[in-house]
Amino acid sequence: MALYSEKVMDHFRNPRNVGVIENADGVGEVGNAKCGDIMKIYLKIENDIIEDVKFETFGCGSAIASSSMATELIKGKSINDALTLTNKAVAEALDGLPPVKMHCSVLAEEAIRMALKDYYDKNGIAYDCSIFPDCDSCDHCGH
Repeated sequence: MALYSEKVMDHFRNPRNVGVIENADGVGEVGNAKCGDIMKIYLKIENDIIEDVKFETFGCGSAIASSSMATELIKGKSINDALTLTNKAVAEALDGLPPVKMHCSVLAEEAIRMALKDYYDKNGIAYDCSIFPDCDSCDHCGH
């Protein structure tokens, strides 16, 4: 059995939505110090719909594939739908990731959440901090 699924290889070799959105409505960047992967997600949002999404990822093939798939899963969706995206859903959409690479799908989920948090912060929209990563250092909630 191959270590990586055909979908992982396809999204690694032909990543979707690569690039930068100038004047993005929300930008989220996360990284994993252990493996060195860094993901940056850019969102263009209109009427609570993610009209466009781009990513820049510095990392392994699984990180690139996870970023690509995650952007495909939220493009055209509502903010609320994007907030329900889990790393498990990203991994399943890729027909699985090796256990040692599951952190890549976690980074994709976290980068999207950070971009949405940035959007909320820029627009003064109230939110529940518990839905975002790193809530302990969230200035928004007054922790």
